[in-house]
Amino acid sequence: MDVGGKARADDGLGGAGRDAGEPEAKPRIQSAVRTVDVLQAVARAGSSGVSARDLSLDLKLPRQVIYHLIHTLLSVNMLRQVGGKNYVLGLGAANLAHGYRRQTSAPDYLAGYAERAAAETRETAYVVGWVDSEIVVLATARSQSAIHAAEPLPGTTGNAHARASGKLLLAMSTDDEAQAYLARAPLTARTENTLTDSQAIASELDRIRQTWVAVERGEYAIGLSCMAVPIGRPPARLALGISAPAERFEQNFDAYVASLQKIARASNVT
Repeated sequence: MDVGGKARADDGLGGAGRDAGEPEAKPRIQSAVRTVDVLQAVARAGSSGVSARDLSLDLKLPRQVIYHLIHTLLSVNMLRQVGGKNYVLGLGAANLAHGYRRQTSAPDYLAGYAERAAAETRETAYVVGWVDSEIVVLATARSQSAIHAAEPLPGTTGNAHARASGKLLLAMSTDDEAQAYLARAPLTARTENTLTDSQAIASELDRIRQTWVAVERGEYAIGLSCMAVPIGRPPARLALGISAPAERFEQNFDAYVASLQKIARASNVT
């Protein structure tokens, strides 16, 4: 991976995937799509699981169809039943989770950027980048402060419109690529501060391009703020970010920007 490479350079993590203007292939087997939908819905549920009734309502599928899919997934250990009528992911799903993390794991040197950022800022730090056509957390480092933001798991995706690192990567992508991502990604309002209007998001991306520093204040979670800078010369395919409690974020804002930019511009970090 060329940290300082151009936006279209091969980054060793799947690059940009298909061209933004190329139409996405439609699923061919409806039952396979429905099975995946059930697994994803169960994965989104809490530790108590989700009932067949709620799956039916969530996925807008007949209850009988849901039961057939559930029984199939139970038989291959992809689901298990808890509490009498609810379902959670089964032991078979662990293989998928482990495989995903292993196959999307970043080169070891990327962890050095997150570790150094966490050490210098004492905040939760992470490296985020493009994997195919998705924005993915690649490496993380835990804050050493007693009160700190939760550490995102490597492999985490989604809500790029509400994350500083996601906004930065969208700002550094081509217009077609950013528009394609935002068109297929749900612009969920994580908080009352989250930008969900496409025009407002476009204006925010333009602002980021002026400084190559992305900031969000309470858009992903109330009480937390985040910032991100490019790793290497922008436009880049990787971002270095931190999350911090809002008050501490404002008190140390300039120092955080300076630290992240210094670390992200280094050719080698160990």
